[in-house]
Amino acid sequence: MIEFIVRVAMTVFCLGLVVVIHEMGHLVMARQLGVRVERFTVGFGPELFGWTSRNIRFAVCAIPLGGMVKLAGEFLDERKNKPDEFFSQPWYRRNLIALAGPLMNYVLAFVLFAVVAGVWGILQPSSEPIVGDIIPGLPASVAKLQENDRIVGINGAPVRSWDEMATIIHEHPAEKLNVDVQRPSASGRTPQKMTLVLTPQRDAQLGIGLIGIMPKVNNVRPGVKGSMSAAYQDIKVWTLQPLKYLSSKVRHFEGPKELSGPLGIAQMVTKATREGLSYVIYLIAIISTGLGLFNLFPIPVLDGGHILLYTIEGIMRRPLSKRTMQVAHAVGLSLVLTIFLYASYQDVLRWRLGFWK
Repeated sequence: MIEFIVRVAMTVFCLGLVVVIHEMGHLVMARQLGVRVERFTVGFGPELFGWTSRNIRFAVCAIPLGGMVKLAGEFLDERKNKPDEFFSQPWYRRNLIALAGPLMNYVLAFVLFAVVAGVWGILQPSSEPIVGDIIPGLPASVAKLQENDRIVGINGAPVRSWDEMATIIHEHPAEKLNVDVQRPSASGRTPQKMTLVLTPQRDAQLGIGLIGIMPKVNNVRPGVKGSMSAAYQDIKVWTLQPLKYLSSKVRHFEGPKELSGPLGIAQMVTKATREGLSYVIYLIAIISTGLGLFNLFPIPVLDGGHILLYTIEGIMRRPLSKRTMQVAHAVGLSLVLTIFLYASYQDVLRWRLGFWK
């Protein structure tokens, strides 16, 4: 029971944080542009508690999914043509307000990725010819090569780096190699020297030799500049990887089975909590990136959809009709609900099939 409560609390915290940051982006940009903010809500459904500050009602609601910033004149039916209303702003200013939410998610993700890299370090493969992971069943495993073995020579040729070693192995598929190894002794004194004989396996596609080893991975503190560079790379990976995956699924007319809803996120949060604080922070950064990316999709009711509609308005140089906006939002809402239900269904399937431990 306690574990369940902790799981729920951590999930609500992680989702709540990224939602609050997202909505704060909308709020801050709206106020900067002179648009009146009426309500800032985290969650949906009945209000649990709230307060009013600077004529803005801040509220936390019962269902901890999503949030909303209510702007004056945000809906055409409410518009009174006052200068501080949302739809009294030109289309490009409305786009800035819509863009601010996803942008803040990316800012949060960047900061958290950089914090993890700077405080806990990043994993980097060593350039030295030291064995890390070994793939079972491949030549290195069969020849009894062990983790932390240093390869110092192959067929009498000295090896000084991982790249030198890899090049020799790649160039000799299906040929016996005499591999000179220095193995650390249990006492930590003089390394044990030995020669192992192994035959690289030919890769069917690349035609190169492989023995099934990975380089040793070191934990490196990259400093401020390195942490920012690592954060940028993380942002890039967690933005492009989902896009490539979805693109592949669309091309093959397949449903994205790895899509996760609230239950899947709860499970990921639970696993991260067991691993430690750095994993939780890193996961929040991933969730924030995902939320920012999803909201940029050109689907009406999402920020990307609003940006698309307002841009069309700017190109046409006239407001879209009320009927057009209603249809677009109805289609967008249906699509978003479908995605949510599909993701939740995949969560349930993974749970029933025992993928969650």
